[in-house]
Amino acid sequence: MKAAVLTEFNHIEWKDVPEPEFGPGEVMIKVSYASICGSDQHVFKGEFGPRVTLPTIQGHEFVGTVAGIGDGVEGFSVGDRVAADPIVWCGSCPACEIGHYPACTSLKLLGIDMDGGFAEFAVAKASMVYHIPSSVSDRHSALCEPYSIGFHANNRAATKPGDICAFFGAGKIGQHIMQAARTITDNQAFVIDINDKRLDIVRKSYPDIVAINALNEDPVEVIREKTDGRGVDIAFEMTGEAREIEGRVHPLREAVRSIRGAGKVCALSLGDQEVSLVMKELIWKEGLLVTSRVCHGEFKEALEHLAKGVLKPDALITSVMHMSEAQKAFEMLENEPENYLKVLLTFDNV
Repeated sequence: MKAAVLTEFNHIEWKDVPEPEFGPGEVMIKVSYASICGSDQHVFKGEFGPRVTLPTIQGHEFVGTVAGIGDGVEGFSVGDRVAADPIVWCGSCPACEIGHYPACTSLKLLGIDMDGGFAEFAVAKASMVYHIPSSVSDRHSALCEPYSIGFHANNRAATKPGDICAFFGAGKIGQHIMQAARTITDNQAFVIDINDKRLDIVRKSYPDIVAINALNEDPVEVIREKTDGRGVDIAFEMTGEAREIEGRVHPLREAVRSIRGAGKVCALSLGDQEVSLVMKELIWKEGLLVTSRVCHGEFKEALEHLAKGVLKPDALITSVMHMSEAQKAFEMLENEPENYLKVLLTFDNV
């Protein structure tokens, strides 16, 4: 089969490799679309350290059709359109024992810790594979994984109808979290970033949301003004490696400052920055700080909402390229991050 293989960091080769083998409880998927995630970019650059062994096939956001079924698998037929949740958990650590596998101490992902979906075929546990509704295209369902992260973050934050939300970061994950939240609450909302092109995506798709460029305005002041001093119920923080802005604090601390009394902050950034918090700012409000990492079965929730047409995946897809152009796609994302949000790789004609 053909695959986009990371043979050296920053270098992908389009080459022939053996088809993966599948065993009991597994299905083999003929990949149609795969999406490039921010984590994929870190792997590409060699920033995941010893966790990644080269050569490797990346891609943990992928969809396709069932091409092979292992012993003991029920509910699937060859040709079924499916999306694969890439999470692989140990099942025996304290988190897994209580059923909270996103916190597994040895959590692994297809496409990061083992071969993934940047290939003609990929293998996944049948228990982690979901049928794609007939009304949802492969192109749109390729965003199922980041949407599932978005719904999981909202579940962790317990977003409810009527909540006022702020979203610090309008990048790949930030936009998915925001769209997931808008299926729950249509009250006031604020999106904060330093990239006007990303903010323009929000402005065009959700004109009722206040888009704030943090280079030009203090987001906490804008939020206080537009909520009459109340603050937001939930502030999501997903800025990654946040850029320092003179005279301002880290976005996580801004998120704390933006919430109302007894409000919540949900943090998702996986950057290596040390973040300074003044804990009394959180304690005085008896605010709740929660974190969110991957998903916990929200693939089904994401696919259901895609089928309902209440999400806006086309707003997030800025380019679709053939899988053989993976190297070029990563270079585009690295060199022009302001111009690209989600880039899809496909085996279809483009």
